[in-house]
Amino acid sequence: MKPLAALTPAEARALRGVLFDLDDTLLDHGKLTEGAYSALFRLREAGLELYAVTGRPSAWVRLMARLFPVNGGVGENGGGLVGPGGKVVDAVSTSERAARSARLATLVAEVRCAFAELEPADDASERVTDFTFDIGEHRRVPPERVAEVSAFARARGATVHVSSVHLHVGFDAVDKASGSVRLLRMLTGVDPSTATTRYAFVGDSENDVACFGAFRTTIGVANLRGRPTLAPRFLTTAPRGEGFAELARVLGALRASAE
Repeated sequence: MKPLAALTPAEARALRGVLFDLDDTLLDHGKLTEGAYSALFRLREAGLELYAVTGRPSAWVRLMARLFPVNGGVGENGGGLVGPGGKVVDAVSTSERAARSARLATLVAEVRCAFAELEPADDASERVTDFTFDIGEHRRVPPERVAEVSAFARARGATVHVSSVHLHVGFDAVDKASGSVRLLRMLTGVDPSTATTRYAFVGDSENDVACFGAFRTTIGVANLRGRPTLAPRFLTTAPRGEGFAELARVLGALRASAE
């Protein structure tokens, strides 16, 4: 990984937008700071489109699309796509969604029976395409236990995503990268090649690996954690929301240097 200072003006100017994770990237331990919030406006002023890409419920992204200076976003690790004004698009039919939800309920019951110490995340009831256990937000689950639960769910055909705070299970074969590319195609008409070369992604955790691998301009905030199989190209000097604000300052300065 290179320091963010190594990002060139040419690469910064070529960007159309920024996709960003929420927990421990934009947010500091679940809180939105004034600096991180202001950074969103600085990025918009620099001429960039903004999209949240998170494992949090689609309802969170809907609220952001209505109140924040963002163009839309991806919730539930790629399972929920949200456009301007908070409009949600589900990629599967109503009947198929009902079938997947029933299958997911069975899996969750099996997981909770086999791993009785696990507790649902406090936003589990707001989800549509996955179910989420708290492994680091309000309680700590050892990494080896998280690996056991992940293997248990995958053995039953589930898709599993692990973030800095949550363990997600579901039956939608999606990830943050595929959801992001699909959303950008839906909203802007760009093809996958354009999406992955003209949009930057910034994140901090293992469930960001798909985006670290898919997008050309990738940035990790300084608290990058876990053992991602693919690392971002650049790293901020500051963690979490301060790192996001650092990214906004750097991009703004580099893009203005062309004027």
